[in-house]
Amino acid sequence: MSEASSSNVIDARVRLEAAILPGLSVDLIWDAYARAPGNEIESGKFFSEESSSALVANAFGPFLDRPRDLPALPRTQHYSWPAISVRPEAIVRFPWSGGRHPCLDLLVETGNAVIGVESKRFEPYRSKSRATLSRVYWHRVWGDAMKGYESVRNGLDDDPLTFRRLDAAQLLKHAFGLRTAVHRNPAYAGKKPVLLYLFAEPEMWPDKRPLSHTDIATHRDEIRRFADLVAGDEVAFIWCTYSEVLDSWARTGDEWLVSHAAAVAKKFRL
Repeated sequence: MSEASSSNVIDARVRLEAAILPGLSVDLIWDAYARAPGNEIESGKFFSEESSSALVANAFGPFLDRPRDLPALPRTQHYSWPAISVRPEAIVRFPWSGGRHPCLDLLVETGNAVIGVESKRFEPYRSKSRATLSRVYWHRVWGDAMKGYESVRNGLDDDPLTFRRLDAAQLLKHAFGLRTAVHRNPAYAGKKPVLLYLFAEPEMWPDKRPLSHTDIATHRDEIRRFADLVAGDEVAFIWCTYSEVLDSWARTGDEWLVSHAAAVAKKFRL
C-alpha cells in the first residue's frame, strides 16, 4: 500500500470512529463496509449527513458480534428468535453468475428465517429516476410462488413511474435474491425468506428544510400497495419504521438497550 493510500485509510478510520456511537466496534463496522460493493467508507458516502448506511451501522452495530442480543424486529416475532447472525452489506446472489447481485443493508438469520433488511432514510423523499429492469428478470427461474412480485415487475415494465417514492425495482431484486438464497445456499435450506423494508420519516432535511408531508404519505401508500400485491408470495414482505424499532427496544426494560435506542434516536433525529 502506498503512503498516500495508507494515509487515506487512516483518515477514513478516524472519520468512522467519529461517525459511530461510543462503544461500537470500529473494526467490525470497517470490515463490513470496506468489503461492500458500494465502498461507502472510503468514498466518503458513509459520512454524508443523509447517509442511510451510517444509520444502519449505528443502530445494529452492537449486534454484529452478539446477534442473540438483538430483539425480534417488529412483525417478525414468529420467526424463531434469537438471531443466529446479523450481517450488514450482505450480498445474496441471483441464479446466474454474471452481473450485479443484490446487496442487502442487513441480513438477519434466525432459527427458521432469513430476513433481508432494506433500509431507507432520506432516499424515498428525493427525486427518483424511472425504474428500469434488465430482461434477465423475466427468466423463468423464480418458481411458482412469486407471482405477486412478478406482477409488480410487469407493472414497472408497463409504467416505470407507477411507484414514485418507493423503489419497487430494488425491492424486487432483493426478493428474487432472497428466494434464490434459500434454494441454493445449503446453510439456509428450509428457512423462510423475508424482506423487511425499514425506513425513517425525518421531519426535516439536514439543511433544516421540512420534508413534504405529502411525499411521506405517498411513500406509505405505495408501501401498502406493494405489500398487497406481493401478499402470499414465497418471500414474505414486511415493513416498519425506525421509530417502531427504537420504541420496541425502549420498551424492553433492558437498561443498555433503552440507552442505545435513545442514543440512535438523538443522533439521527428519529
